[in-house]
Amino acid sequence: MTRYNLITILGPTATGKTHLAATLACRINGEIISADSRQVYRSMDIGTGKDYSDYIIDGNEIPCHLVDIEEPGKHFNVYRFQTGFIQAYKEIIARNRWPVLCGGSGLYIESVLKNYKLITVPPNKELREQLKGKTLDELTAVLTGLKPELHNKTDIETERRALRAIEIELYYKNNPMITTDMPEVKSLNIGLMFDRDTRRRRITERLQQRIEQGMVGEVRQLLDSGLKPQQLIYYGLEYKYITLYLTGELTYDEMFTKLEIAIHQFSKRQMTWFRGMMRRGININWIDGNISSGDKIEKILELLNE
Repeated sequence: MTRYNLITILGPTATGKTHLAATLACRINGEIISADSRQVYRSMDIGTGKDYSDYIIDGNEIPCHLVDIEEPGKHFNVYRFQTGFIQAYKEIIARNRWPVLCGGSGLYIESVLKNYKLITVPPNKELREQLKGKTLDELTAVLTGLKPELHNKTDIETERRALRAIEIELYYKNNPMITTDMPEVKSLNIGLMFDRDTRRRRITERLQQRIEQGMVGEVRQLLDSGLKPQQLIYYGLEYKYITLYLTGELTYDEMFTKLEIAIHQFSKRQMTWFRGMMRRGININWIDGNISSGDKIEKILELLNE
């Protein structure tokens, strides 16, 4: 018997989360729920790190949910993730199997562990008219006035996102009794961590590997399919910089260097988020990524049955 009903495997990019989650799921009769904000998109495989072979353990294909569920060019969000999680979680539990949440999107993971009250918020035309013409700095000031602890920095990347964040925050304040259908989640949270130098080396090696696997060609195919450059740039990292290379705005060497730096910075932001989760009351049991896969599994099972 255990006091948990969910296992969450998290960590920054290039730490081997998927393989560990799949190995664990195979051991405990589980299924994976992906918490990756970009793996939801079809045809965006290499750039998002959909290593399908990681889901095959000892000849068994481990089921995975919330991967390849949206067309490229669309905008997935935390509300849709939470909705998808609830459905997948209930289905897995009904099959008497273990749900294993796995990913590096801290906001998605926290929305489940902290049961964020997320609903579809309708547009507020009057508010939009009032805020029309305001600069990003001005909108940021409005948002931080409503929400002093601004955890999701992507909310203030553009005027459009900041306006939407203000709209959502005001709606929640005016509708405090909002509830969700989120089950009571009691999660054992496992974090994978390497030292800084090892993490940087793994990121660079994986980037080189993905280039060799045809990541540039993948982005070219997406552009050839009719997607506009700005649609791919929106997804950031690999899709942003390779698109800039393919449209002639960067040389190949510039693309690789800028992309490598951007992934390192992204990894740091992920760790900042996870540390913030811990300050906000979420316990994370960190495991050294250098130990063997078998030792990692045994450590998780010990924690699970304490």
